[in-house]
This record gives sequence, C-alpha cells and structure tokens, in this order.
Amino acid sequence: MNSRVSYELVETVGVITIDNPPVNALSQAVRAGILDAIRASRADDSKAVLICCAGRTFSAGADISEFGKPPQEPFLPDLLNEIEASDKLVVAALHGTALGGGFETALACHYRIALDSASIGLPEVKLGLFPGAGGTQRIPRLAGVAAAVDLMASGKPITAARAAELGLVDKVVSGELREAALAYTNELLAAGAPVRRVSELDVDPVDSSLFDELRTTLARRARGQIAPLKMLESVQAALTLPFAEGLAQERELFLELMRGSQSNALRHVFFAERTAAKIRGLPRETPRREIKQVGIIGGGTMGGGIAMTFANADFPVVMLEINDAALARGLSIVDRNYDGSVKRGKLSASQATACRELISGTTDYAALAQCDLVIEAVFEDPKLKQDIFARLDKCCKDGAILATNTSYQDVDEIAAATDRPEDVIGLHFFSPAHIMKLLEVVRGEKTADDVLATCMALGKKIRKIPVMSGVCYGFIGNRMLQPYFREGQLCLIEGSTPERVDAAMQEWGMAMGPISVGDLAGLDVGYKAREALAIDERGDPKSFRVSDALVEMGRLGQKSGAGFYTYDAETRVKSSDPVVLEVIVQAAKALDVERREIDADEIVDRLIYSLVNEGLRVVEEGIAQRPSDIDVVYVYGYGFPAWRGGPMHYADAVGLDKVLARVTEFRDRFGAANWTPAPLLQKLAAEGSTIEAWAAAAANG
Repeated sequence: MNSRVSYELVETVGVITIDNPPVNALSQAVRAGILDAIRASRADDSKAVLICCAGRTFSAGADISEFGKPPQEPFLPDLLNEIEASDKLVVAALHGTALGGGFETALACHYRIALDSASIGLPEVKLGLFPGAGGTQRIPRLAGVAAAVDLMASGKPITAARAAELGLVDKVVSGELREAALAYTNELLAAGAPVRRVSELDVDPVDSSLFDELRTTLARRARGQIAPLKMLESVQAALTLPFAEGLAQERELFLELMRGSQSNALRHVFFAERTAAKIRGLPRETPRREIKQVGIIGGGTMGGGIAMTFANADFPVVMLEINDAALARGLSIVDRNYDGSVKRGKLSASQATACRELISGTTDYAALAQCDLVIEAVFEDPKLKQDIFARLDKCCKDGAILATNTSYQDVDEIAAATDRPEDVIGLHFFSPAHIMKLLEVVRGEKTADDVLATCMALGKKIRKIPVMSGVCYGFIGNRMLQPYFREGQLCLIEGSTPERVDAAMQEWGMAMGPISVGDLAGLDVGYKAREALAIDERGDPKSFRVSDALVEMGRLGQKSGAGFYTYDAETRVKSSDPVVLEVIVQAAKALDVERREIDADEIVDRLIYSLVNEGLRVVEEGIAQRPSDIDVVYVYGYGFPAWRGGPMHYADAVGLDKVLARVTEFRDRFGAANWTPAPLLQKLAAEGSTIEAWAAAAANG
C-alpha cells in the first residue's frame, strides 16, 4: 500500500501489516495505507482480513509529531467506520501495547486476538482528552459503562487477560502471534462466524444514579480537570443515542477539549518532559560510565528513599551511617517503607523482599571503595558535606561519580573539597525519594560531560524524570520556592490563616497548600538554613517570624506531631490549632503589621506570580536550560497542576501583559524588595511576545 503499510494475501486471508517504527503510530501515511488495504480487500479473493503490526508493539496510537497541526485525511474516526463496515471478517492481532487510537482501531475490527504479554490502554485523559475515534461508544457496548469509564478515566493499561474478562479481547494466546492469528481467523471462517460490528450491539442498561455517582467520583479524583467529565458525558451518549449520533457527540466533545486550555497545557507538559532530557551542547554520543553498585551516605528518610529507588531498579546499594544505632534506624525506615509498598499494592511481597536484599549497611567508608556512584544524603550542613566529600575523594575508586543530594548548597564548593571536581555532580531527589518522580541533576562548573550524560541516563533507568540545573542557591525548584513560601507566610501574618492559604491554593489546583507543605518538609529545615545565613541575607523577617516561633516551641511539622497544624499520631490527619493563630497575631503585633482580610484571588496571584517572576530570572540567568524545564520541575516535583502546564506555560496562557500588571501592582503595594519585575518579564510584555516564542528563538540560535 505504501512504505508504512503492506497488504498480502495468505491463502484466503488478506493480511494488513503496519510497520511504522518505533511504536507503529497512526500517522497520516499509516491511516491512508490501512484505508487503501481495506478497500483492496473488497475486490480480491480474500474471505477475511487480519490487521497486525511489525516490530515490538501494536499501534501505540496517534503520531505525536502531528499534534498541534491541522488534521489530514483520512481522519481516524472515518477510517475506523470503514473498517467496521467491511462485509468480510476483520480481525486485529495485538501484541506489545495497544494504546489510544491503536486500541480504538482494534475495537473497530470484528474480532480481537492478543498475546498474553500484551496490554491495552486509553491514556488520552493524560493529555486532557478522551478516546475520540469511537472509544467512548464502542467500549461500553463491550465492557459495560462502569468498566469503560474506569478504563478511560484512569488512563492506565490493563493486561490482555483482564481485557478478555471485560469482553474487549476475544482470544488470548502465547507463542508466535501471526501464525496464531491466521489460525484463529481461519477457525472463525470455518465456523461461519458472523461479521460482528460493535456499533450494532446494545449497551447494557444501568441505573440512572450510576452516572451521578461516577460524576462525583471523577470530580473528586481528577480535581479541576474537565476531560474525565466530558468523557463521562460522551459515554452517557452511548446509552441514550443511536451509534452514529453518539459518534457525532463524541467528536464534538473531543474537539472542544482539543481546542481547550487544559489539553494544550497537558500536551505542553508531555513534550516538555521529553525535551528536558536533552542537554544543549552535549553530543548524543557522549560516553556513559558504567554504574553497577551505588553507595548512599545517610540513612534518614531521604537516604533510605534513595536507596530504595536504586534497589527497585535492580542496583545493589550500600548504605553508610555514622554508627550502628543510626544504621539500624536507617534500615528500619527502609523496612517500613517496603512494608508500606506491599500494603498499598505497589510491590508484591516477593518483589519487596528481592529489592530489600539488594540493600546492605555499613559504618565503614572502606565499604564504598568499589561503588561506581556514591550519593551523599545528610542534612544541610555545608561543612559536613565538604568533610564527607574529602573522605570520599580518598576512599572511592578512580572514575566513581560523587553526588550530593543537597537541596540548596553550592555544588562547586562541595566539589572543591576533592581533587576530582570533574567527578562531582548534584543529584537532588525529592521526598519521598522512592515515590517522587523528579530528579534535579545539578551540573557543577567542572562536572565532566560523561558524568552529566551518565546521570541523565541513569535518571531514566531508576524511573525518574531528570532535569538539568545550573548551580545557584536552591537550584531551579527550591530557588523559586523561596518567594512562593515567602508570599504564603506574608499572607498569613498580614491577615489570613493557614487553612485559608492552603484552601486557596488547593482549589486553584496545587496538590497541597504551602503551609501544609512546610509542615510535611519540616519547619526546622528552613530554620537551620536561615541560621547558616547572615542576618541581612535572610530576607523579610515577616516572612519567617511565625515559622521560627513555631520551631522554637518544638513544633517542627508532621514529624513532631505539630507545626502549623496538629497531626494524629497514627493517621497523620491534620487539624487546626488555635494556638497557631495566637502565634500569628502576636508576630504581627511584634512586627507592627496591621492584619486585614485577604481574598483567595490575591493569595493565588501573589504565590503563583512570585513563581513566574523568579522563574524568568532563573531562565535568563541560564540556571534552567529552557522555560519548559521549569514547568517539568514544578509539575513533577512541587504538585503544580499539570492541566495548567507549569508556571511558565501558565504565564503565557494568562498573558504576560496581565502578569506584569499584577506584579507591578504588588510592587507598588508591598515594595520593590520582593516585587521587582524580572527584566525578561518586562521585555516580553513590552514586545507583546510570549515565553514560548522567546524560548523557540533562543533554541534556534
């Protein structure tokens, strides 16, 4: 048919083979080739048609290179209707992953056979969409409303066996798929199996209250996102409208989402994540160092989580602590975390045991001598970190990568404690390290290219999303977090409450409010960091007076059972504490702050625009390679809602002129010390440009 799709007659079966590596995406050429093959099958001697894919997978869906471009014929819904309308049996043979439009293509076939290792899924919700080529109409007809909604709302793949249980796959086989699929097709022909069009099936009736329940569940689970609710509306059409009318409504709702801001933001994050892995000026052929064994210094919550991260990716790990008692505490943290992973169903008991066996403990630096990578994960004391790296310099083998997990400190100063600064890099994990996806890879002034290339590739191996940062206090994420937290604390002392600040940000879409985040991280972390700074380097006292007062009362956050909130010892459920409001009011009096009512809009704008303003400085200084890297950091590391695209994308969506106007208003109201507009914000707003356009121009030279 064309270079991407072939058609051949195997006895009485016309075999359509899609060969569009790496994932057999449904590009325009593939769609056109399938259509030509289906039409050719009508006129030849075939009695049935088999659709299969070459390579490691069935089609994984849409061609992402076509995203954002005008659609080209044949459109996928039209193609699938033509496949389904065939008067000859059409069978789909699934292997690897059949995702999105790829699985919708299989649903348009009359029968489906799958390898037992195959999985199917509909991940469109992750891009702010839902299946738009008949999926919302066909799946309920096969699997029922509840199962269809769950499959499409979660976006998670299911096994071939589970798909067969739901009626989405007709036969599951092992071994060589093409031969099994040809045999199955011939069996259907011999049995006189009918042409079975899913569109002609009825949806099993459900109680009308089910949709109300599903709507409530989806609204809670996908807080702020509209795609799951639009999907539910389209599924309801499958129950109430004829198939053709349901398809038309599905298409209308799909295109509405495609044109909307949420899908635009989620598609931005999708591409930004992939772009972040690319280091400008670093050749693709840069060699990688071999990492076989990993050492972790520090057995606290962070060190234990990092150890689990590597063990879960099948790396042997040696954890070092200062003495036997500290080591025992550290390993017990690991044990509890693995127990939790089993209870939550993240790992089986046997998997957890196998991973745990990869982690050993020591109190002797000599045990790190054969490690290929050593990560320091002790608390934020720059002198302690330098002492540790001086010891590592002496005990680690040549070529070992020496990494610091510091959240704030100068990686170059830490590297200077060694005679091999080229081997030193920052690997900033986020807590809990075995769960959080983000990894900031901090490139020091003297970090060797092969060390950087190794760590970026290693980030993917341990199932993290690596983003490169330059060296500055706090790197990308925590540097920007400082003004964000500052404004949260200022809103508190100026008249709000912890509950109102957190509620405003969560209702806007943040995973947690900033006050709760502070309690989770530990209020003493910031307290100790400020202690290491000169008085004039600590910033506005109003921005930390309340937090410091709580620390001095012994209220460190969740770990001490009380911070801005109090926490149940067993469940960690938080509750308000009137004592905290008293502390806030007293701090305001001491600093001569007149408290006032602060509405949610002001809270949100102060916190989010402080992120945007600082983010633009981070980009302009070259700490972040590109604005979209900042968006990846905040979506995957700080709970920024992906459906808003990250701080930089959100600023473009609002309009930089509007952002500048609000920042300027805050400068006039609260002073230039905290609210001087970033030069890049002023420049782009004056030009009527966008951050995205500026980044594109910078990338092109």
